[in-house]
Amino acid sequence: MQQFQNITAYQQALRSKSITCVEAVNYYIQQIATKKHLNAFINTYEAAALKQAAELDALPENQWKPLHGVVIAIKDVLNYKGFPVTAASRMLENYTSIYNATSVQRLLDNGAIIIGSCNCDEFAMGSSNENSAFGNVLNAADESRVPGGSSGGSAVAVQAGLCMASLGSDTGGSVRQPADFCGIVGYKPTYGRISRYGLIAYASSFDNVGIFANNVEDISVILNCIAGEDPHDGTSIRETYNGEITATDQKFRFAYLKPTIDLPGLNPEIKTALESYFKKLEDLGHSVTAIEFDLLDFIVPTYYVLTTAEASSNLSRYDGVRYGYNSGGSLALDDFYKQNRSNGFGKEVKRRIMLGSFVLSAGYYDAYFNKAQQIRRLIANKTKNIFDNYDALLMPVSPHTAFRFGEKSGDAVSMYLADIYTVYANLAGIPAISIPKFTHSNGMPFGFQVHTKSQADNQLLNIANYLTNVN
Repeated sequence: MQQFQNITAYQQALRSKSITCVEAVNYYIQQIATKKHLNAFINTYEAAALKQAAELDALPENQWKPLHGVVIAIKDVLNYKGFPVTAASRMLENYTSIYNATSVQRLLDNGAIIIGSCNCDEFAMGSSNENSAFGNVLNAADESRVPGGSSGGSAVAVQAGLCMASLGSDTGGSVRQPADFCGIVGYKPTYGRISRYGLIAYASSFDNVGIFANNVEDISVILNCIAGEDPHDGTSIRETYNGEITATDQKFRFAYLKPTIDLPGLNPEIKTALESYFKKLEDLGHSVTAIEFDLLDFIVPTYYVLTTAEASSNLSRYDGVRYGYNSGGSLALDDFYKQNRSNGFGKEVKRRIMLGSFVLSAGYYDAYFNKAQQIRRLIANKTKNIFDNYDALLMPVSPHTAFRFGEKSGDAVSMYLADIYTVYANLAGIPAISIPKFTHSNGMPFGFQVHTKSQADNQLLNIANYLTNVN
């Protein structure tokens, strides 16, 4: 089977009978088996996917839905009824989902075929996919390098041609950073644009369901199907979303935060590439303005104080009593909990739970948690002011390209600091997208992020689609 340029081209082939949904599913099953060593998938659903495909092939064209026959993978933090969901953790081994996440249900309702669940950092905590109980995911561009995290498996599944698109989750860059490391498109919506119902929680006020694809058009098609209000999620945006990609000759007002480009840790090649690209945009008649942002140094600590606090609360439900890892034995209740959680959670998850418990403790709550909430509000207000004067904000995705396995895993602080460019959008609650544009001298892809104001997701996708064509 040929690799189709986008969903539209694939569905045109279905209409012309040059391919069937069953043939497409069989192709991807074969590709997953051939590239099994990449470890992108935790579970594949061959029988269910082929059954879905056969049912879709039997439908007359007038009953097709927008995602008819599109083969999609989901991150292993999204519930799919009747199938395992583990969050890449021993804590949830042998657990089978009893319901569908809203995003998964809407994929199915719109004709998509779910091929499997993708590997990730445990409970979505990590930036390299080195924290999974199921082993590392390998970057298909260079198997000695990380794919990024936490949605590394979802990114590699698209990068390596194991599906047409995939869903991930983005709490602080977990879609955009692996997309950047893998050379594909990664989109984080406005907070609340896509329902979080059925997404295993890491930090509830930061979590987003995000989309990976090879192009912006496919992200727009999928977003139209899965976005919208959900009565199961009180934080979902109460409006129907209906966006489309249209050609434009508009001259945009771009801005970038000057400290993000002047950051000493930014790789010189990335800095040079972005500055040259900004100049190209100016030559095309757009404005690109450097603006000051005096809160940059507070972004990473604010993010980690708040997300670990929320994680400490959210993960308290995993005790091995009702479901999940159970150490067995006749221990006293406190010892039983301790053993289950000590053995069921991995090192990084335990680190973040302990940090979150610390910042929520009586002696430190005001000094850390309350202060971080105040800074988050300042960041959101300052961001709103930026978009009063500019159409979009441009920013690097990561200070570096994909690094080698083990290069940063021994230094948690260094790993956290590398999130400086991505956590900003989650703190502010705005939409952001990572688009691939360049190739580093080390052979690895990289690009940049585009941000727009809250709820301007369709504008974001249109600007991003335009920028993908500016070379």
